[in-house]
Parts: sequence; C-alpha cells; structure tokens
Amino acid sequence: MGAILSRASSTYVEEIVCREDEIRENQMKVFDLGNEGGRVLLVKQKGQISALGTKCSHYGAPLVNGYLGNGRIRCQWHGACFNIRTGDIEDFPGLDSLPCYRVIVENGNVKVRAERDMLTKSKRVRSFNWPIQYDCRTFIVVGGGPAGNNCVETLRQVGFSGRIIFIGAERYLPYDRVKLSKAFELDPSRIALRSGDFYRERHIEVLLGTKLVGINSCSKVIKLSTGEKYQYDKLFVATGSTPRKHRVKGCSVRNIFVLRNLDDALAIAEQLGPDKNVVIFGASFIAMEVASYCAGKVHSVTVIGKSAVPFKRLFGEIVGRRIMEFFEEKDVMFYMETSVIAFEGENGRLKSVVISDGTVIDADLCIVGIGSSPNTEYFEDGQVDMNSYGYVGVNEYLQTSCPDIYAGGDIAMAPVLGRKMSIGHWGLAHYHGHVAALNMVGQKKPLNAVPFFWTVLFGKSIRYAGHSYNFDDVIIDGDLEELKFVAFYCEGNIVAAIGTMNRDPLAAKFAEMLYEGRCLRKDDIESFLM
Repeated sequence: MGAILSRASSTYVEEIVCREDEIRENQMKVFDLGNEGGRVLLVKQKGQISALGTKCSHYGAPLVNGYLGNGRIRCQWHGACFNIRTGDIEDFPGLDSLPCYRVIVENGNVKVRAERDMLTKSKRVRSFNWPIQYDCRTFIVVGGGPAGNNCVETLRQVGFSGRIIFIGAERYLPYDRVKLSKAFELDPSRIALRSGDFYRERHIEVLLGTKLVGINSCSKVIKLSTGEKYQYDKLFVATGSTPRKHRVKGCSVRNIFVLRNLDDALAIAEQLGPDKNVVIFGASFIAMEVASYCAGKVHSVTVIGKSAVPFKRLFGEIVGRRIMEFFEEKDVMFYMETSVIAFEGENGRLKSVVISDGTVIDADLCIVGIGSSPNTEYFEDGQVDMNSYGYVGVNEYLQTSCPDIYAGGDIAMAPVLGRKMSIGHWGLAHYHGHVAALNMVGQKKPLNAVPFFWTVLFGKSIRYAGHSYNFDDVIIDGDLEELKFVAFYCEGNIVAAIGTMNRDPLAAKFAEMLYEGRCLRKDDIESFLM
C-alpha cells in the first residue's frame, strides 16, 4: 500500500499492506511490507488474519504454495507444519519456527507491524527461558540424529532446567543426513543442524564419538564405550540403524562402501572420477539418489536390484518402471531381479562384481544399499519389548516397556495411522524427538504421525504421504510419461497413500487430511483433485 503510517522506532516497520476484503477466508497471500524488500504471508481463517514469514524454515519453500489445514500450514516440499497464529513449528523436518508479526485491522485496512530484522529472515529460533527453580533431574538423550537433536532442543524450549546429556556416536555435531546421498563432498560445518555454541548456551552437555553399550534399567545407569557411567531419571534412545553388509565371496576387497554417515560420504567422494565404473547394489531411495548423483560424473553407473523395478513395494510396478526408464534416459544401466554373488578384486581393490546369472560387471567401486538393521544391541534380552529384528516397541507416548526409557527414530516400532511400524523417515524422526521431550516432562502428548517423505532424482522431486505396502489398486491422474502425475494407492475403497511428481501441494493436502482424522475414498478422488 506504500506509505508507512507509523514507526515506534527504527527497528520496526508498521504499514497497511492491503484492504481486509483483498484476502478471502481460508486464503494465503503474500504482500510487500516496507521499502527494503520485506514480504509477509497473510493467512485468513475463521475470520482472523495472521501475518507470518513467507518461507519454510527447512529449505525455504514459498509457503503460499503449501496447503492450509485447520490452524496450520503444511509445506508442499517436505511436509513441515507451522501454526498460523504463532508461527511455531508443529511437524517436521526443520528446526525453527516462522517469524510471526502483529496484525491490526482498522477501518477495513490490514496493518502489519514487524521487526525489520525479522523481515529478512525465514526462520525464528524459539527462545528458552530458565525457570526460577532448578530441576535436580538428569535427562539423557542418546543418538546424534534428528530425533536426539530435536529432543534436547524441545526439552529446553518447554522449560526443563535440569541436566541434559546428549550423546552421539559420530565425531560430528548433528547434521543434515539427507544431503549425504545427494552430494558427497560436504563440509561438516555447512550441514550441521546447530553450532557448538547453540548447545553450550542452553547448557546441554554434548559427548561425541561415544556409543551406548549398556543400560541398567533397575538402577537407571547407562554405560558408554568410553567406560563412563551416568545415572538418569529419564532416558531417550534414538540410536539409528546400521547399513547391512553383503557377505559374499570377495566382500573384503577395498572400494566396497555403504552410505550412512558423513565419513562414508567423504570416503566415496575420494574414489569418484570421470574414468570410474560405479555399481550400486540395491534399488532403495538412498541407492537411487546415489545413482542420480553419480550419473554424468563417472564413466558408468549400474544399478543391481532384487525386485523387478525400483520402489515396487512402495510405488507399484507402473510408477516404478517409469522411474527406471527415466534413469535409463540418463544412461544408468539396470540389472533387476538378480543379486550380487561375488566381488572380484585385483591387488586388493575391487575390479568387478558377479551377478546371479554369471554376468561380470566392471566396477571400480560398489555402493551397497540393501537395507539396514536397528542399533539396539545395548538392550539386554527381555529388558524392553523388541521384535525379532531388534526394533523397540513403544506406546503412543514413545515409552518402552520400561516407563522411564523412551525410544524414537529408526529403532522404534511406534503407532502410525493406527498400526505399529518402524519407518526410517527424516521428518518422522524429528517429530519423535519433539514428542518424546514433551512426554519426558510429563505433558502426555500422544503421537499423531503422518508419514511424509520425498526424494530428488535428477532434479525431479517425488513426494509420498501416508503408508501402504498392501495396496490392491493404483489410480493414476496425470501424465506418467511427462513425470507429472499423482498416484493413489488404494486398499479396498480407501486411499491409504499417494505419490506425486510435479503436482504440489497434493501430497501435503493428503497428509493434512490424515492428520485431521479424515479418509479419502476412491469415489472422492475427483473432488480431492479440484
């Protein structure tokens, strides 16, 4: 609207940004604020207008293109959710909340007042305030991934003033692990979730390069790989998983890699070059992301998979085959419905791999991505409820069968859409850490988890919301050939999950439906797409 009507100080800008009738009920709209390039996202719901930052705090997606649910916005890229009244982050990935500005409606005009500094930022780090009374308890969080990191942050945000010990097996502070399969040459400081100062300022004791080796749940004492022992009042374990090795003839030769941590990525990066033949064993998300990254940077990329097409269990035969064709268009070769039966070396280094039918494939390095196993060996037999694969059973509050021990992330068999399952999603791990912290301080916050994940392949994003391994029908709207479609995965008459390419914000919309307890039926797909 142009003119700044008032300014309490040089640190604030206050301006009419629009007329009240310029924004409709349940609409989101971006307006300029001030003369320094500031912009705000206005949201109108239940007759009330809110003003927020315009970009998702995770990777900067424009939230005006996200999905507006009941009281919150879900980011169309990766599913993070923000409260429209406070800007606080409510679902993840991401760590920070949105800037939230004051709105004044007078004489039909909508005026926004904002700190100038906040207008240039897309995120707001939630403050922490020490209570007057110190809490004498000790909470220990084990696992340097998103679940552990979000747990210690949330504990301080909600006012826990006791001792927090944060233990990570790697020598690095928590970092953005999802970037590992998309770019190997990474600087640890550039992908760190938080700086060392962040933890020090919040009086969080960080122990790196340290593993949990034992728990005495009776005396509430943990034992670490350093030999140290610590007593806890509450314990949260989110120790992640370890990639499975492929134990066949020749598996001890050099240049056979797995990709789980930053050191793995850096080791792989050292071996890549334009003359290298790269073989990827497995057609998982990580494996396919690695293939996407390597193509065009090396001499050849070959994917070996056990299923007929990549992602068949999740996306089905038709979508999986189109993704495979997309990779073949980028000169990636496939050997499917087979396995590696031997690695062949020369002078101790990998030379080739042999698959089930005897075919020999040149390989200067092989990256194995055939699944992972939970890191739960520190639990003694019968100490907590676990399944035969080593996953820890938890209730809706992420408590194990030992009430003062909580578990989350990859290792947890937790309630998801009415069923207990382990889902190794980055965003879900963030959410587990947040919910665990709330329950550790006694807030009784039940899980309401909606799986939402994504992958980027040759610059094309695939998004998936919901969960179904048992779909009996796939309904596709759009153009598979052009990679612009939405696939509905149905169990009977109910849509259990959807996958999309170039159809934002449909995955976010579906996820929000599930979060609100609503279901999508086959008969309602057409109206859902409108």
